[in-house]
Amino acid sequence: MLTHQGTQLLRTARLLLRPYTEHDADMMFANWANDEEVCRYLTWPPHGDIEVTRGIVRDWAACYGNDCYYHWGITLAGELIGDIAVVRWSEQNACAALGYCLGCQWWGRGIMTEALTAVTRYLLEQIGFHRIQLEHDRDNPASGRVMQKAGLRYEGCLQGGVRRRDGSFGDVCIYGAVQGQWAPPAESEAV
Repeated sequence: MLTHQGTQLLRTARLLLRPYTEHDADMMFANWANDEEVCRYLTWPPHGDIEVTRGIVRDWAACYGNDCYYHWGITLAGELIGDIAVVRWSEQNACAALGYCLGCQWWGRGIMTEALTAVTRYLLEQIGFHRIQLEHDRDNPASGRVMQKAGLRYEGCLQGGVRRRDGSFGDVCIYGAVQGQWAPPAESEAV
């Protein structure tokens, strides 16, 4: 049985993962939501207009009263630099699927591995999910490396499993962590 607690503050060696506030739109827009490189493999295009970002952040902030809502802004030294969230979950199967993105100027520093490890730990150990799952477009192997470094196991690939924003189809690589089998990286490995 799941023990929902919603989006709690999560601290790591370098990061604070926290709920969004309506004041986060400017940093989100500047740091990743309007960046074509960040959005390349995401289901949504760059926002193009700060008002789009403001509306989205306002909607997210309004959801935090729900204990079944899990969505964090990733901050480093007070700067909002990325996002990680449960994008779908099943109470019956005790399974949660995650999605994430990070401003490209912070890529390659182990930041997303650190955030993903913290969220996976919280969802498995505190909430009681049995399984955490993530997916990435095969053409984005860097995302798969993040998942591997966070202790998730590669489980296979769905051929043509995603329709990209340009209408083409891409293969989807699936990674998972199962309660009792997940081996999180040591603190020094996640950093």
